[in-house]
Amino acid sequence: MSKQQVVTIKGTKDGLILRLDDQCAYLDLLEELGKKAQDPGLEGAVEVQIHTGSRYCSDQAAKEIIQVVQSAGHLRVSKIQSDVITMEECNRRVQEQQSETYIGIVRSGQEVHAKGDLVVIGDVNPNGHVSAAGSIYILGRLKGKAHAGNAGNREAVIAASWLEATHLMIADQMETMTDELAILSEHPEMECAYLHTNGFIAIDRLQDLRLLRPGLSTFKGGS
Repeated sequence: MSKQQVVTIKGTKDGLILRLDDQCAYLDLLEELGKKAQDPGLEGAVEVQIHTGSRYCSDQAAKEIIQVVQSAGHLRVSKIQSDVITMEECNRRVQEQQSETYIGIVRSGQEVHAKGDLVVIGDVNPNGHVSAAGSIYILGRLKGKAHAGNAGNREAVIAASWLEATHLMIADQMETMTDELAILSEHPEMECAYLHTNGFIAIDRLQDLRLLRPGLSTFKGGS
């Protein structure tokens, strides 16, 4: 029976991908990784991505793996990818998938925040500010500022019954509703804002949201 490879190397146009066996002993992994890194067949400066699979790696273990790979001198680790997430990351994702509801008017100078999606049943007045780690849905007039995906979620959207915001922000991208952007919204009723593939915020009809962001829907019923 052939011995399973502890470290599998795959070449790409961007460098090397090292896939590490997630079942073997950690010390055996480091030993084999050191041998692979010193292989004379790997010549020249090379970018390396490391995939650890289902093996959980602490910060210390990640540092040791990087040190072993880069000990060859010509290899540089650019990324470590794992299929395992920490409890903190798991809790953050759970929070972002939940929604919070605010009923009432968000007045000038008032701020409303949510750890997941935010649903506002009411208007957001000029200089009112709403923000959420997930998406924002306004069942009323959005005339103030809205920041969706404030923890970095670029798939988040901002939807409103009447979209007249002064500032829109999704993840780290912000747009001021200048005349140039407002012309996209001649009829601001039932519209949504989202990050286009070009990296800028775009505005479209709310009816198209299911096509723009099919992953937002988790409802399994209906026909």
